[in-house]
Amino acid sequence: MDRYDLLYRLYEDTETDTLRDLRNFVDLFPPVDSRVALDYWEDASDELDARKRDIEEAYAAGKLLAEIAARATRGQTFTALDLHSKYGRPVNALVLDVDETLRSAGRTDNEIPRETLHLLTELHESGLPIVICTGQTLENVKGFMIQGLGTELVHSGGFSIVYEAGTGVFTPGHGSDTKRLLYEGLDGPVRDVFSQVRSRVLTAAPPDLRRSVHLQGNEFNVTLKPNFDVGTDAAAQVIDRGLVHLVDLLGRAVAGSLAEEGADEDGSQPADANRAADWARAYYADADPEVADVLEREDATPERGVDDVPETVEERFDRIDVAYYHADAAEIGSLDLDKPTGVRTALDVLEIDDPFVAVMGDSKSDLRVMEWADRTDTGIAAAPSHASDSVLDHVRATDDLVYDPGDAGSVLRIVSVLNRLDEW
Repeated sequence: MDRYDLLYRLYEDTETDTLRDLRNFVDLFPPVDSRVALDYWEDASDELDARKRDIEEAYAAGKLLAEIAARATRGQTFTALDLHSKYGRPVNALVLDVDETLRSAGRTDNEIPRETLHLLTELHESGLPIVICTGQTLENVKGFMIQGLGTELVHSGGFSIVYEAGTGVFTPGHGSDTKRLLYEGLDGPVRDVFSQVRSRVLTAAPPDLRRSVHLQGNEFNVTLKPNFDVGTDAAAQVIDRGLVHLVDLLGRAVAGSLAEEGADEDGSQPADANRAADWARAYYADADPEVADVLEREDATPERGVDDVPETVEERFDRIDVAYYHADAAEIGSLDLDKPTGVRTALDVLEIDDPFVAVMGDSKSDLRVMEWADRTDTGIAAAPSHASDSVLDHVRATDDLVYDPGDAGSVLRIVSVLNRLDEW
């Protein structure tokens, strides 16, 4: 009997729903100081063991099948079987975004669910390294990952954080490679542009905007955040205005840096501030429809077209990304330092020479990692159903691993089964 038939029989002949409920209860039971509660947990644990023994005795590969049935639904198991049939190998690292991927404000009060944390711990204990890949600052993400997963796991040597969307990589327990500051490898003029924008983004803002936003404490990227709850109308309004302000500052900083280098955009006089800002608006509106929509809403549509942007200015813009997150953030970052660059560095530090990763994310920066994994045959991709359209298009076109908001655990269960199938 082949694996498909055995698994079909397993789910047909066994009360797998009850088995999973028992497993979830035993695994996620909170620590309480109650003899009655402890007795209830022990009874459930005994019943779980008995049901697993029944499966072990009924099948030649009973121990493996019992573990699969206790962890995954029929659909999750057969998805894992399809993935193993397609790729013929297990996942050897997890690459995970956090906000709206592992945790979802709409379903989990913006906390990573206990089930997800438990599954991550289990997978890590099975030998699977974890790479957290986020736009957040290192200190922020390190803090809540230690709180959720524990100091021992984070400092195990099998855990890495790619922060600020790829500007740095933090991998505790790896000596001189523990912290790699990738932005230090950029050339001086690009670093100077970021320094200029950072130094002026608040001081040069109109007073009402300056009172409504704050600068996230990044090491390199420049990120404006609202002084209102993320996702609210007030946050949306100030981030839209902040994006226009950030784009204009970027245009002026780029033109200024080129003038200092003696490489004027037209070989004569430096560009005036308004012309430089309009070039930036034209370039980034052409590059990103979301940016174009914001500029139109803010009555800031460029007067020039992208063809009017001088070549030297365009070449500098080609290296700098403007990111817009509705009602959440407006940001500039280096396109030389993106999430795929950070992920490749993290995998190198973790000594994963032949990666096959599971990438989970929701935004365009995560899409770049997914596309890298697909292009190089080094992984699979999953996304929540509220992810950006471009992410969902990619995920559905590959393996269709789309999950409900707050239910990242369903994909982690698929990965767990996939890796167990590889042992079969």
